[in-house]
Amino acid sequence: MIIPLGPGETAWRALLGDLDALSAEHEVLLVGAGEPAPEDFEESNRQRAVPPRWLSAATGRASQQNAGAEAARGRWLCFLHADSRLPPAALAQLAALPQREPGLYYFDLRFAADGPRLMALNTVGAWLRSRCLGLPFGDQGLCLPKAEFVRLGGFDTALSRAEDHALVWAAHRAELPVRSLRAPILTSARRYAEHGWLRTTLRFVWLSLRQATAFSRGQRL
Repeated sequence: MIIPLGPGETAWRALLGDLDALSAEHEVLLVGAGEPAPEDFEESNRQRAVPPRWLSAATGRASQQNAGAEAARGRWLCFLHADSRLPPAALAQLAALPQREPGLYYFDLRFAADGPRLMALNTVGAWLRSRCLGLPFGDQGLCLPKAEFVRLGGFDTALSRAEDHALVWAAHRAELPVRSLRAPILTSARRYAEHGWLRTTLRFVWLSLRQATAFSRGQRL
């Protein structure tokens, strides 16, 4: 599990609690944006079933995730956002990943109860986008074999955003199957509450269309 962190981010502490249900054969890498680990990091995580490692990388989600992938010892990689939460069904699918055929796998997106009621529509939209169009985003947890990640060229560090969307299109061009794990992942909806549901939804739809137009042709934004 590779979790890139923004400056001062703390949501990962709750996510680590979810990952305690995994076995000791798993690995958790937190990748800070040029920041050292918090002072209490080693002591507070020493007793966990899967003690996390802290890495520091150049600022930028693509660079941080690539650094985590390079440092990972396992055969499979799973990239998670720090504010994600994984219910038992999702953890069971993570544990079973080594038995799956090579592919780019993702979870079905659900939103936490910290946003507007209309987030139910966004849940349906994310399901249609990922299941029908084969376009999951990074907040759905992207999982794939390390060998396939290397074959795809990793995350594009020239992109300041949407590196996850670009990786999915790279998978399509390389004919790597993009499949749902058929288990939910929860993410925060606070951005919709802070900036308005309609405004935020329309902005994401516009950005997604713009990105898809470029990435489907192998172009950058």
